[in-house]
Amino acid sequence: MSELKQIPEVEARLDTHEQICAERYKGIQESFKRIDDRFQDGSQKFKRLEYILYAVMAAVLLGPGAAAAFFKKLIGL
Repeated sequence: MSELKQIPEVEARLDTHEQICAERYKGIQESFKRIDDRFQDGSQKFKRLEYILYAVMAAVLLGPGAAAAFFKKLIGL
């Protein structure tokens, strides 16, 4: 009979455990979303930096006039 008395207690503990785990899982998912958003922002910033580096390389290798023409073609002007 003592085992039957423990069943509601175990169920209550299990329900509490499930609720806590659900909250933790929600927090983990939100963290992953924030990290993914930061990677997307970083990717856009990196593209801008990449274009600047192309312009500097062209200026060093070809001179300022050729670099300006190259950069205009690169960004579509």
